Amino acid sequence: MIKKIFLVGNPNVGKSVVFSRLTGVQVISSNYAGTTVEIMRGFLKLGDQEIEVIDLPGTYSLEPSSKAEEVVGSLLNESTKNEIAVINIVDTTNLERNLYLTLQLLEAGLPVMICLNMCDEAKHHGVTIDIAGLEKILGIPVVSTCAVTGSGIKTLVEKIKEIKIKPRDKSSHRDRWQAIGEIIEQVQRLTHRHHNLRELLEDASVRPFSGAFIAIGVMFASFEIVRFIGESLISRIADPIFLNFYQPLLIKLSPLLGEESFFHHLLIGDLINGKIDFKQSLGLLTTAPYIEFAMVLPYIISFYLVLGLLEDIGILPRLAMLLDNLLHRIGLHGFAIIPVLLGLGCNVPGILATRNLESRRERFIAATLISIGIPCVALQAMILGLLGGYSGFYVSGVYLVLLVIWVVLGVILNHTVKGYSPELLVEIPPYRLPSLSTLWKKLFLRIKGFVIEAAPLVLLGVLIINVLLYFKLFDLFTALFAPVIKGLFGLPKEAVVALVMGLFRKDVAVGMLMPLALSVKQLFIAAVLLAVSFPCAATFVVFFKELGFKDLLKATLIMVAVALITGSLLNLVIR
Repeated sequence: MIKKIFLVGNPNVGKSVVFSRLTGVQVISSNYAGTTVEIMRGFLKLGDQEIEVIDLPGTYSLEPSSKAEEVVGSLLNESTKNEIAVINIVDTTNLERNLYLTLQLLEAGLPVMICLNMCDEAKHHGVTIDIAGLEKILGIPVVSTCAVTGSGIKTLVEKIKEIKIKPRDKSSHRDRWQAIGEIIEQVQRLTHRHHNLRELLEDASVRPFSGAFIAIGVMFASFEIVRFIGESLISRIADPIFLNFYQPLLIKLSPLLGEESFFHHLLIGDLINGKIDFKQSLGLLTTAPYIEFAMVLPYIISFYLVLGLLEDIGILPRLAMLLDNLLHRIGLHGFAIIPVLLGLGCNVPGILATRNLESRRERFIAATLISIGIPCVALQAMILGLLGGYSGFYVSGVYLVLLVIWVVLGVILNHTVKGYSPELLVEIPPYRLPSLSTLWKKLFLRIKGFVIEAAPLVLLGVLIINVLLYFKLFDLFTALFAPVIKGLFGLPKEAVVALVMGLFRKDVAVGMLMPLALSVKQLFIAAVLLAVSFPCAATFVVFFKELGFKDLLKATLIMVAVALITGSLLNLVIR
């Protein structure tokens, strides 16, 4: 009886999409013991039986050349052969390359079936596969699918019961390629066809000159779309809900609590000119939900919507290839652009995504740079709210300073952190039209994860700050750090409260700067300091879990040094 199904295949053959089709999107993510290689687990209902489905990392061979490939081999070798099934996901457009792994799986005595994925792409490329002929030659079930649309998935599930062990005599590397050549001759037919517009665009996007312009255009358009959608959601949905429906309820509650009472201070906060101000009152029922759901969540939704489109269309691997030479100068390879882009949404998934980088050195450099130089979308939303009213010059100035810090710090880390950075080996998938249902499911999961993780931290942060303010316990912090804040950074001592709040939530911290009547220079310096100094508590926890206390301590010391140097230089340079 099958208890586990392993999805095995080369990188970028659509394993994750097949996995999502088989199990749904409610999955469990875990690390293989002793490694940071992520394994995705879910469950498939087959009749009355619930079978665990495991999406293994992409691998070209069972002869490991990386940690991910070692994990694949270990899991397959450790499993009881008569209790598992292996679905070998194969890119139909690259059958010759993919069959090498297939033959190795059969030689290992594993029960295998082939899922010929991307049949739609094969059709566009003029590739035809004789499925019945391939089944006969290999002696195992073969199913043609297009996982993006769901075509063939039902047949794939039905044929799982037909999977049996079909042993194949072990052969040499040369013999395998000879056998593959013979198989290809018998089952694959190619017909000539001219490139369509999409394929011409694919070619242009991987060439250095044209690709750079396309990449710049895509990134510019992406951030403009994020800003437009975010601002639209705020002005048309979030603000009207808070101002027209929620605020009247709070106005009725405020006198019942008593303006001078502790509970009024805790729940409503301070009245600004006798009125509730969602940005400045700093109450659990006012500022906390407004910042989270009216100022930040709209940008989170728009960012992850655009990121999901970039993922599904196939743009991210092209960005990785184009940026490879640049990122090598700071000790990373091009694929690090994916954790960086995720970090622009939230630093937590950004640092988690560094697991895909091959060396510990790369993971440390990437995680440190994300923590210091990559502002999450929540912080970006607050920076726009803080400085956007003055001019775009100041907002873009913050990003320019962060970019300079990111590059300079990356170069320094590249020359000081020991270890190696391997070359970039990445498959470039064709452009594809995204599936709206898959895009929606990914967006829903990401938004759900953000709300569950962020909302309690915002409430906790506002609660702690409120209690400290009410009992005047922040006087100790302001007295202790006032010389640094005033002398080096040119900020009033009251800004200490906002900077400390940054440990809990950066978005709330930026919001706390608004009532201080700071000059535009002071707002600019404070925004940069919050961006480069300590990330939120959740980021610290994830950094510790991924890289350990020693690396966390190193990164923290680097953050302190960067914040002190940057704040002091800005205070001296800006007039």
